[in-house]
Amino acid sequence: MGWMDDEPARGAFPAPSMLALPGNERRNAIPPPPIFHLFGLQGIEGGEGTAVFSMPASPWLNTPAGVFLGGVSALAADAPLGACIVSLLPPGVYGVTSELTMNFLRPASVESGSLIARSRVIDAGRSLGLSEALVSDASGRLLAHSTSRYFLRTIELPPDLPPPEPVEAPTYDTPDPHLRPVPRVEQPAGWLDMSGLELFRGVIEGEIPRAPFAELFGLRTVAADEGAVTNVIGATHWLCSPARTIYGGVLAFLADAAMTGAVTTTLPAGHSCATLDIKVQFLRPGNADGRDMTVRGSVVHRGKNLAVTRAEVLNGDGKPLVLATGSTLILARPWQAIVLADEGRDEDLDED
Repeated sequence: MGWMDDEPARGAFPAPSMLALPGNERRNAIPPPPIFHLFGLQGIEGGEGTAVFSMPASPWLNTPAGVFLGGVSALAADAPLGACIVSLLPPGVYGVTSELTMNFLRPASVESGSLIARSRVIDAGRSLGLSEALVSDASGRLLAHSTSRYFLRTIELPPDLPPPEPVEAPTYDTPDPHLRPVPRVEQPAGWLDMSGLELFRGVIEGEIPRAPFAELFGLRTVAADEGAVTNVIGATHWLCSPARTIYGGVLAFLADAAMTGAVTTTLPAGHSCATLDIKVQFLRPGNADGRDMTVRGSVVHRGKNLAVTRAEVLNGDGKPLVLATGSTLILARPWQAIVLADEGRDEDLDED
């Protein structure tokens, strides 16, 4: 169904014996996993209880309107939210994401240059950890605020466990996916005059090209009705974090895409929307088994200016990986107005 089916995932995973290292050493020894190669995320700084990650504002993350979904900030934030907690852990202790909350302040776009997420630990006890992160663009403009809760788990390490061997990061002859040229696509005449539901049904029928982010991640819309959208995506190793499971930031991004899509299906022509916040509950790990995950987004409440939404991500067995809720601002202006108003989110909130 796409380039992911033909190209093996890049990156490497740490050996299980890496858990024998103290958290800060462990964090610094982890090789770049597949998600780093897919959309360019990388750790650039780390101290005791802090972490800084960066990712390029790649045109692959665009919507057709030329602005990023709010969930792109979750791609940048989830890794440092966990890394700052890992830095404080003793050998044999690791963390599992339980909850991620994002509050979006401004939209990002290619002009953002990069997204930089700076995290710090709020509290880390014996069984739970709480962290927060601020996501900014390259010029320092604040894009989002996030918090995350972690369950901390302990495993008994064998007394004769040898020290982990360093993992050498592979090199490749071609650019990583996020660095490749985005194919130029022509939208059909009059697409900006279509309602949101007409747009989604056009995508399903192949009459309207998929968004660049959908091409990058292999996301496909398979159903759309007023107030509801269903997407599917292959659970490939390209989406994996160092834990060898689907990266939590990707799952949050998928949930946001479905919720934004669900609101969009309720919009008449000339209207747009912007996610204000999402809360994501992680129910079980997502395994990269190659089967399709299903992402269902729906509108719970639709007012004049605000919509409340819900989404779930299901694995190939139909079991829920993620349950998310959010709120979305409805704007009586076309999508391209968001792009033109670089400082527009603050004005939109004041006017609406």
